[in-house]
Amino acid sequence: MTSTTATPHSVIRTPGIMALMSMSALCFAGFGALVSTVPLWAVRGGADEVGGGLVNAVMMAATVAVQTTVPAALRRFGWTPTLLAGVVLLGAPSLVLLMTDALPAILALSAVRGAGFAVITVCGSSAVARLVEPARRGRAIGLYGLSISAPQILLVPTSVWIADHVGFWVVFAVGAAPLIATVPAFLLARRLDRMPPSPAADHHPHRTSARVWLALIAPSIVLLTITAPGGALLTFVPQFPEVGGYAVAGLFALTACAAAARWLIGGLADRFGHLPFQPPLLLLGAAGLALCVWSMFGGGGAALIGGMAITGIAYGSLQNVTLIESFAAVGPRHRDIASAVWNIGFDCGTGIGALVVGFIAAQTNFGIALSTTSALCVVVAVVVLVRILVGRGRRHPAADEG
Repeated sequence: MTSTTATPHSVIRTPGIMALMSMSALCFAGFGALVSTVPLWAVRGGADEVGGGLVNAVMMAATVAVQTTVPAALRRFGWTPTLLAGVVLLGAPSLVLLMTDALPAILALSAVRGAGFAVITVCGSSAVARLVEPARRGRAIGLYGLSISAPQILLVPTSVWIADHVGFWVVFAVGAAPLIATVPAFLLARRLDRMPPSPAADHHPHRTSARVWLALIAPSIVLLTITAPGGALLTFVPQFPEVGGYAVAGLFALTACAAAARWLIGGLADRFGHLPFQPPLLLLGAAGLALCVWSMFGGGGAALIGGMAITGIAYGSLQNVTLIESFAAVGPRHRDIASAVWNIGFDCGTGIGALVVGFIAAQTNFGIALSTTSALCVVVAVVVLVRILVGRGRRHPAADEG
């Protein structure tokens, strides 16, 4: 089936895709349920605001550190033990949290969860590239993105309410959902372990040429450019002046539009290539961020919700097309490295965005801080456009495996 006639339905019937989506949905349900509730659990246990903030900081630091080791783990141990270890490390600490609210224990458990999350994120995106050929990869990445976004849209905004009105034990039970994912993880891993190696497989996998790292710079810069303001919005919107109770609606608009866009852009990227979409999407993100800034200076709640929805479209779409480009740039020989670099870029962009915007806002205000990220989107859009015009980018995501 060609890229012009393939449908999302044909992709979802690809062997292994349903197992991947089931595993991802369960793992990200557990992750999303605990993002806001574990810091709250620490504060209820006696930690101050700094201690509560450390919870997710420790988890993401562990995530980035372990993501660098996942490609080597896959080469040495194979998919089955690596993936099963990931789901257990991500899910089991949630049950242990029921037994303690002491900050040192919570931080240690957060580090363990971060290690599991690292395995799931790198393996998940790498599995897409292994299961689906390049001509349909955009659609597959879109479905994968939907499976990880949908549970977060539901659980991130509601988990704190559930903890307050029903009990933390309910949220922690949901946080253990990755343990249920051992079944689809096992089915997926067995299929991947049985797949024949690529004809281009590296006989010296520990040697990665400079060409591979250089090829991943361009998509990483675009990804960092959009995830930085995305992370800032997710972190600071409730603190924006003049937005009042619209912050929750804005966050929902951002996450929902990002999930839908990441799914829908896949078919277009398969048909027209990944690179042409990047400049207009970056400019769209800049416009959405400008609307968010305006909401603080008289635009009101409607401007905030509209701005976050527009930013969400760029945020989700660029996640898809930069992952396609990362795989296309390095070819089948280095898929696992491309997956690890992309996931590290996503997590670093999210963290750096919150850190830098928070620092600028502390010296000036949130309007100036967010305007800086909008201007960066414009600059990078121009750079990518120049890259397209001089013909340095690949024209189609299938170029890596033809």
